[in-house]
Amino acid sequence: MSELLDAALGVHPDVVELRRAIHREPEIGLDLPKTQAKVLEALAGLGFDITTGESTTSVVADLVAGDGPTILLRADMDALPLTEDSGEPFASAFGGAMHACGHDGHTAMLLGAARLLSEHRDQLRGHVRLMFQPGEEGYHGAKFMIDEGVLDGVDRCFALHCNSNAPAGVVGSRHGALLASADEFHVTVTGAGGHGSAPHGTIDPIPAACAMVPALSNIVAREIDTFSPAVVSVTHIESGTTTNVIPETAFFEGTIRTFDDATRDHVHTRLRDVTRTIAESHRCTCHLDLVPGYPPTINHDDDVDHAAAVTARVLGEERWIDMPRPAMAAEDFSYVLAQRPGAMAMVGICPADVAPHQAAPLHSNRMRMNEDGLSAGVAVYAGVAMHHLGALA
Repeated sequence: MSELLDAALGVHPDVVELRRAIHREPEIGLDLPKTQAKVLEALAGLGFDITTGESTTSVVADLVAGDGPTILLRADMDALPLTEDSGEPFASAFGGAMHACGHDGHTAMLLGAARLLSEHRDQLRGHVRLMFQPGEEGYHGAKFMIDEGVLDGVDRCFALHCNSNAPAGVVGSRHGALLASADEFHVTVTGAGGHGSAPHGTIDPIPAACAMVPALSNIVAREIDTFSPAVVSVTHIESGTTTNVIPETAFFEGTIRTFDDATRDHVHTRLRDVTRTIAESHRCTCHLDLVPGYPPTINHDDDVDHAAAVTARVLGEERWIDMPRPAMAAEDFSYVLAQRPGAMAMVGICPADVAPHQAAPLHSNRMRMNEDGLSAGVAVYAGVAMHHLGALA
């Protein structure tokens, strides 16, 4: 349906302007008043019934278009805590905050799709619910919105996520696992400190902590099926203050990534076992704080097929890619997909002046977006909703 892409191109200047306005004023976490105000302004006059969140600055917009199912389209709105070095003329005005994961693009694309869906309201047989979510970057924002009823009455759901390492306007996804779970671990090893010249009079926690790091890697290397991958990364180690003092404690922390619950549970169990037994063998004690994060993002096969079909019709068959493997990043849209059938797909935004494999990745302080890819996202968002509601057969 080339007319839908033409319509997306028609609203493209406004989508770009809105994306840049959001990009200039990034906000972090669950409280995003400036971003929420921009979303509400863009929705004004489009005929959506709008509800704002009580526990967060979320926005839910419902387009009631006759009897039929309800499809939810989601965009996240929050930024990351880093200082931007992209060189863009509309770069973040706030030090220590940057839209480095494309959420500004997600929000602008969904608002562009809202305009298209409003214009096609008479063709829809069912309801469209737009979910504008704060707090995706580690704050579990989707759970707050689910607790407030965003999934009530929803039959299917769909989300897009930008990918700065994919060609602009190319859309892709896969059946089953798309993204990983993301759990944290924090380990404190306690011994008995003393003088560095007399280690025999101490219980040094550093060798114990050092022994744990390769042992944790060995869980993945020797205990996990290679066809059910996992990652255990120690990313921060800290102990001691100077050269002649053996400290009382050593601390390290990191992340666990898996794609299924069985592997996830096994890694958690063995992490407890390994840290405890190694600590005991070094005459130390050990405290492990294991913090469950987002579950794996598991797509539903039918919804991936629907997204592929819509993309082929709206953008052309060459613009859809079946992703060969999942990624170890995590997403809290996983909470939505755990309760309702649906899918997430990725839309390419690689800058035109660099090859995809050389572009600054998401979460980089130098990440840039090819805004030409946004029109593809607008068309796919709108097309998926229209497909499910009978306006795009």
